[in-house]
Amino acid sequence: MTDQTISLDILSDPICPWCYIGKANLDAALASVPDHPFVIQWHPFQLNPDMPAGGMGRRDYLETKFGGKEGAARAYAPVVERAEAAGLTINLEAMTRTPNTLDAHRLIHWAGIEHKQLPAVDALFQAYFVDGRDIGDHETLADIADSIGMDASVVLRLLGSDADRDDIIKRDANSREMGVNSVPTFIVAGKHAVPGAQPPELWRQVIGELMDQLTASAAS
Repeated sequence: MTDQTISLDILSDPICPWCYIGKANLDAALASVPDHPFVIQWHPFQLNPDMPAGGMGRRDYLETKFGGKEGAARAYAPVVERAEAAGLTINLEAMTRTPNTLDAHRLIHWAGIEHKQLPAVDALFQAYFVDGRDIGDHETLADIADSIGMDASVVLRLLGSDADRDDIIKRDANSREMGVNSVPTFIVAGKHAVPGAQPPELWRQVIGELMDQLTASAAS
């Protein structure tokens, strides 16, 4: 075995159900290979970059996006099915607002500086999909920060400023310029893109191949 590592960059949005499912599938694979070589970093991609700062009612959002109530129901049927298969809860009845996620992405960025990015991503998914909280609200984001051991007062002060707003917007735009148009998108070793909520079996295969390559490289 080798102690070499491989970057796994994940482009995601905390209101994206396929990102929620994709992370659960990846987590299942990683749990079965505890000595995996991945060093994971999360990157911003807004599903709705033009969303009003205060967000909008979820019913209006879904019916506008999917062309009515029936279209929204059709779009979410496979989401709910795949979420259940991954052991996840999506509490549709509790989700009353669709937020602008720029500030949630800022929180993920700051959490990364404190080596708490993974707990931040998990907490945001939990808050939105299970608890139905408005993760565009500053007080909610500060409370989430507190729950993972960050200083809520510092986060609240940063959220009230323009700190890192332009950086998040620029990173989002750069991803689109590189051809990313949907999330989740997983980038392995800075060059191989794996789009979508792939099943754990695929990730186990990828991890196994990478570990074989690293072992062969270390032996040569």
